[in-house]
Amino acid sequence: MDKHINLIKLSVGSESVESLIDWQEMRRAELPDGLPRHVTRMWPKREAEILNGGSIYWVIKGVVQCRQRVLRLDEVIGEDGIRRCAIILDPELHRTQTAQKRPFQGWRYLKPEDSPPDLPMGRHSEDILPPELNRALAEIGVI
Repeated sequence: MDKHINLIKLSVGSESVESLIDWQEMRRAELPDGLPRHVTRMWPKREAEILNGGSIYWVIKGVVQCRQRVLRLDEVIGEDGIRRCAIILDPELHRTQTAQKRPFQGWRYLKPEDSPPDLPMGRHSEDILPPELNRALAEIGVI
């Protein structure tokens, strides 16, 4: 398979995966194609790699908890006349193993080998490790 890259983004305002799902469902009804999206100022330079199987990993309350496959990138022009990028997403959210993540601005690239794996089907949550243990395990390369 060809190389792909993922994105990682804070889901500001989300309290849980369920609240992210609810917000996206509400917004989807307003959109012509009914697909969830995240609009951002910056257009990813690695567009081809993202569209080659990449996902956006959502950080909720300081923890990566789920991902959505990126379907396409659409140009949108805001009311202010500025060109922006709409990251069009698959409506299905995949819950992932949790991983602590410090706050950051905007989105970042996330290599596949650094991306948390999906939880097995039917598993909706995972116990979150205490930050000290999570950090120690990450330092020795366990997670």
